[in-house]
Amino acid sequence: MRRRRSRLLVALLALASAAGCAAGPSVRPALVENDGPAKSAAPSATPPVPLPPLGEPQSSTLKWSDCDDDTRQRTGTPPVPDTLHFTCARVPVPVDAPDEPRRSVMRLLALKVGDGPVPLVVVNDVTGEPGTIQAARLAAALPPAFLQRFSLIGLDRRGTGMSGAVQCVPAEIRHDLIDADPAQGGLADVLDAARKAGQQCAIELDDTQTALDSWRAAGDLDQLRQQLGMERLNALGRGDGSKVLADYAVRFPGQVGRMVLDGVPDPGPDSAAVLDAVAGGAQSTLDAFAADCAARACSLGDPKAALASLTGQLRRTPPPNDDGTAFGPGIAMFAVYTGLAQRSRWAELADAIVAAKGGNIAPLAAFAAPALHDSRAQPSRLDSTIATHCNDSQTRLSADQLDQVAAGMRAKYPEFGAVVAQQLAWCGPWPVRTEPLPPAGAAGAPPILVTATAADPVTPQVGTTRAADQMPSAVTLTWQGAGHGAIGTSPCVTDAATGFLLDGKIPADGTLCPA
Repeated sequence: MRRRRSRLLVALLALASAAGCAAGPSVRPALVENDGPAKSAAPSATPPVPLPPLGEPQSSTLKWSDCDDDTRQRTGTPPVPDTLHFTCARVPVPVDAPDEPRRSVMRLLALKVGDGPVPLVVVNDVTGEPGTIQAARLAAALPPAFLQRFSLIGLDRRGTGMSGAVQCVPAEIRHDLIDADPAQGGLADVLDAARKAGQQCAIELDDTQTALDSWRAAGDLDQLRQQLGMERLNALGRGDGSKVLADYAVRFPGQVGRMVLDGVPDPGPDSAAVLDAVAGGAQSTLDAFAADCAARACSLGDPKAALASLTGQLRRTPPPNDDGTAFGPGIAMFAVYTGLAQRSRWAELADAIVAAKGGNIAPLAAFAAPALHDSRAQPSRLDSTIATHCNDSQTRLSADQLDQVAAGMRAKYPEFGAVVAQQLAWCGPWPVRTEPLPPAGAAGAPPILVTATAADPVTPQVGTTRAADQMPSAVTLTWQGAGHGAIGTSPCVTDAATGFLLDGKIPADGTLCPA
């Protein structure tokens, strides 16, 4: 039904191979060296491309050196096993801002872990840990046999981690950007903070400001592929890291190897509509969190009632955070939203909410700290999130439109409507994207495994499915669970993904994995 004839052929090919999964969207700028002609989104009448065999590097120009101590310091808690060894290298790529092609070079940090001869690149969300740290954590979670075949190559994508991290938002402004009250008021304060942030970022980033997007990050991956000495790129993306891989498949379909996209963002051009679905996904995840809490008989009780009580308490008397700013209801709900995305930390999140109700805000504030706090070793994730998401979008709303959207989302999603809606205000003062959005499709790419999660607060199932529908070779696998991303959390999805990557086993399109 939703698949075209070419999709049916891919599905038949998949059934002949075994069991695996599918892929997502794309985004396009023009004029620059790290940009290329957009591929047509029209369905192709040519036969489907088979899944390529795993190749090994022919020759690499990257110079790897030991980075164990630095990686363990950046990883923090929980620590990675002492048995893992890390080496790092710098990957030079052209910055290629829209109006300044080839003017400067950026040096991205790559990390290698595992002894396998085949490189597998790991790309993470801009809202999450840098790709280097994500690769270190994945290596700790994957079976030893996987690391005997693959070396994980974590990449800090442009503007994140140790790859020219965006650090332009004044510290006191970050607080105001995520402090929209979940129950009352408009977004005037958030928009005012966004104006101040935008002004400072324009000064500090200068002509690189508009070069921090997913399309150019996809170009960076091809630079990495070439410097690794690989004919094709094998990769695993999570969240909007999957969007970078989807863009790669549009730009470089002939260089796509084995790719797994874990939770692809909705490729729709209307950011307000996309974020409405994100808020819905957050509410569904809160319901799953409540069920998990009840099953464990946790001390939190009814999470919705507990959060209503906590936000009312913080609205009356907000305590000071460790940086002196007020820990109000907006910051608290942003922290909860962040915690819901991390399924492995749900027990910790429940305890943190109980502690905050009792007057100890530190455990809950820790969930918001990666967005608020900024240092060389751990740059704020909020700055890079704003830069990337705003450069990937053409949606800009007036103050009245923002308040109207926020009011509607608050009514539909009482806990998280305002938390998600405030993201629209962040882009208000940011330069409007002048380049056309990339086409969807990736015609000519081999099967790509796309995994979705039924209740995902960051990349909801409806958006991931829509992204996969636009990719002719996508094979979808859905985990009927909750949290952000399924690989490493759902054994069923993890087994399917490792089977796809290691053995070329392609699951039947539309396969469901139980919660």
